[in-house]
Amino acid sequence: MPTGKYRSRTLRRIHKRTPGGRTVLRYKKRAPGKAVCAVCGAELHGIPRTKPSKIRHTPKTKKRPERPYGGYLCSRCMRAKVKSQIQ
Repeated sequence: MPTGKYRSRTLRRIHKRTPGGRTVLRYKKRAPGKAVCAVCGAELHGIPRTKPSKIRHTPKTKKRPERPYGGYLCSRCMRAKVKSQIQ
């Protein structure tokens, strides 16, 4: 039986075949949820779905879209917000 920290389903269970032919269990952290728009809740495109430790080492341009409110609002809500500010 696995130790206590491996009994919960917070870690994904991956079956790996070793060079010796045995199949062993590997435990891997699950991917975080998708980023969502702050207004409508739609999925944000252009934002990687990786762990914060990996995101820390990626360049800023790869973390979110290069537009106003990028990574916070979806393009539809951003357009509406910009239009309402102009009028």
